Amino acid sequence: MAEDRPVRKDLTPEQRAIAFEEQTEPPFCSALNHEKRPGVYRCAVCGETLFVSDAKYESGSGWPSFFQPASDTALGMKTDHHLRLPRTEIHCNNCKAHLGHVFPDGPPPTGKRYCVNGGVLDFEPAGAPPDDPPAAA
Repeated sequence: MAEDRPVRKDLTPEQRAIAFEEQTEPPFCSALNHEKRPGVYRCAVCGETLFVSDAKYESGSGWPSFFQPASDTALGMKTDHHLRLPRTEIHCNNCKAHLGHVFPDGPPPTGKRYCVNGGVLDFEPAGAPPDDPPAAA
């Protein structure tokens, strides 16, 4: 991990394993899987806005799922060869924290399913004051 990236100091061991070791949380364990309120989903590592609630949907996969990111520059992608078939890994474009994967089986209008580990997301309900930015490590 690059030293110049902003990183919260209070990440849990599970968050660190997902974000920096590309681990995956067990399905159906994230409270964000059932979050229905309007708001934004931010990177738990650096606070960057990654997704908005209008793009969230129930995929049945066991992980929070979105059909598009908050902006064209919010996410980065790379090919993941950890399983037999290559997949497209998604990460926060700001701090490079691993988030999950994108698949071509989502709903319109994009047809994409951004399948995200809830442990590396922070949800900010609409109208809530934003938290202070994370302290750099």
